[in-house]
Amino acid sequence: MSEYEILRLIWWALLGILLIGFAIMDGFDLGTAALLPFVARNDSERRVVVNTVGPVWEGNQVWFILGGGAIFAAWPALYAASFSGFYLAMFLVLLTLILRPAGFKFRSKIENPAWRTFWDYALFAGGVVPALVFGVAFGNLFEGVPFGFDSDLRFHSQITLLSLLNPFALLCGLVSLSMIVLQGATWLNLKATGHVQKRAATAMLTATLIFVWLFVIAGIWVVQFDGYKILGVMAHDGPSNPLLKFVVPARHGWLANYLAHPLLWLTLVAACGGAVMTAMLRRHPGLAFLCSSLVPAGTIATAGAALFPFLLPSSTVPGSSLTVWDASSSKLTLSIMLGAVVIFLPIVLAYTAWVYRVMRGRVFAEDIAKTKNAY
Repeated sequence: MSEYEILRLIWWALLGILLIGFAIMDGFDLGTAALLPFVARNDSERRVVVNTVGPVWEGNQVWFILGGGAIFAAWPALYAASFSGFYLAMFLVLLTLILRPAGFKFRSKIENPAWRTFWDYALFAGGVVPALVFGVAFGNLFEGVPFGFDSDLRFHSQITLLSLLNPFALLCGLVSLSMIVLQGATWLNLKATGHVQKRAATAMLTATLIFVWLFVIAGIWVVQFDGYKILGVMAHDGPSNPLLKFVVPARHGWLANYLAHPLLWLTLVAACGGAVMTAMLRRHPGLAFLCSSLVPAGTIATAGAALFPFLLPSSTVPGSSLTVWDASSSKLTLSIMLGAVVIFLPIVLAYTAWVYRVMRGRVFAEDIAKTKNAY
């Protein structure tokens, strides 16, 4: 492999790591919000739920920003095609994500039940919709997205919001939602107290059963799909160009990487095994949360390994599909960005670890009532 190809491979792995970081860290924020109407029965309990994530949710958003920034800088063609083609879906996600900070900041400003109920459901929508839509997006990758490029690399597509909401994609959306709910339940089991903590422990078992069931069904379904295979690539020394390859449908194509590299099956084991271990360790909240973090890691790694080297397959013009080898920035850009990652990512991780150490411990309703600036 050339140095350029190695850089592209590194950035493909880094993109996966950032997505996993987002699913783990911001995932329990989203999952906690999605569980808000189900684990809290009165205002005091709802304030406990909100305050478990109140001090950290803004910091967790960094993973979302880093993921989007990495796609923009390292994979500009992927950024342009996906954000253009999935525009309405992205707008829906952003709309609900905008409700989150407003909900956190405004909810407890007025002691009016109707006011607080409105923001509770705004937080709920801000947890459910992004988790569902992100899963739907991943589901569409396996089916292929109707887009292409002309000879001048101008993007064209037939993507609509309704076309994205097909049965398999919706199933993947439910897989994503159950995964995020499980992450939120384990966080509440770790941080909450009283009836909220007990209901969260029950939600962990329910979410585990639903996730494993849906994950297995989705796996059986995706194996039936015709994936894609690259037959040949025209040699060139210029910038990335997705039109310089020949792609054909391949029977059971998404299973090929797993058959060629048996160790990849460990990603499936991590997803399902992590969920099962999470449910079994409900009485050990710290260990349960660590096991729960294996679920998004294994799920995202499973999807990425199956699709490799494709980033955004095209169902209408397979040759226009974006891959790891033809959708990246220049070698110089990838090199400079990698240097920045080596310097700044450890700083981000160290600061995050310090914040969580400072904020460790459970949240009690009595403490919230005494704290003037509590959510």
